Formats: sequence, C-alpha cells, structure tokens
Amino acid sequence: MEWKELKAEEIEIILFKHFNRYQNVTRCWRKIEGEWVIKDIAFLEQWGEEDYKILVSCLKNTVSKGGVVFGAFADGYLKGFASVEGGIFGRDKEYMDLSCIHVSYDQRGSGMGKLLFRLCADWAREHGAKKLYISAHSAVESQAFYKAMGCDEAVEYNNEHVEKEPCDCQLEFVLS
Repeated sequence: MEWKELKAEEIEIILFKHFNRYQNVTRCWRKIEGEWVIKDIAFLEQWGEEDYKILVSCLKNTVSKGGVVFGAFADGYLKGFASVEGGIFGRDKEYMDLSCIHVSYDQRGSGMGKLLFRLCADWAREHGAKKLYISAHSAVESQAFYKAMGCDEAVEYNNEHVEKEPCDCQLEFVLS
C-alpha cells in the first residue's frame, strides 16, 4: 500500500476507475429523544459516473481552497482517499473538517482507512486544528470504524453539515 498527497491536476475521473464505492447498509444509528439507537434501515450505496464527477469537482475545490486530499494506492490503483478542508471553524476556532474518507469495497479491512485517517489527523494538527470534525455516515459499520479510531459525538455541531446530511452522525476526534 502506498499513499500520496494529491494535487488538483491529478484528481480526474479516470483516477477512480478501479475504485468501488459499494455498501450494503442494513442498520443505522439514529438519535431519538436524545438517545442513540440502532434502527433497521436498509439501502444499497453504489456510486455511478455522476457521483464520481461531483466527487472530482469537490476534491479539486478542497485543494484549491487550501485543504488536502490524500490518495491510497494498491497495485498502482487508487483504492482509498480522504480530504480535510482548509480553514478552522467552531465557536473556539478548533475544528478542521474531515470532509471525506472512503475505501474501495475490495480494500476494506486492509488498514487503508486507518492510514488515511491518521494522515488527515496529522495534517490538521500541523495546520493548527485541535479537533477533526466528521459528519459521518450513520451505518453501523461506518460508525464502528470511527469509534475504533477514537471519535466521539461532537461537542459542537456544524449546522451546515446537519442540514445537508440530517441522518449523519456528527463526530469529533481530539488531536493530541
């Protein structure tokens, strides 16, 4: 497994040719009356060409606005990526936004997600953040990953994220 910081000009749709964003979701976390519970919520997530076009635009925007995108490769193919937005936010100006982290279906469980998470945490710390903010998919498996990484429910919610993805779990990771 290899990784590198991606430049804007490297982020093109062809980069994702061997990337499979697939997830068969059967259970999700939901906050009901102040308590977190697991609900039977089933759907299939499979990105198509339009999703990748939007992704490319978003990732290029991240880099152009002072953020970072890391790519992880197996056998020369992109199999994971993660991004942190530039700029610090929050009431106490302590958060940086871990805007995405995805590992191709065929590489899950390989340690690639942990590597990408740590790269993002290190980058955010080096750029003045005290915490990573994560608006994370509520699937049980996704939340298990973030819990294993040491994330907790965010002390301060980012309303922009909550409005955009109301079913996401709002998390934070304290950078030490």
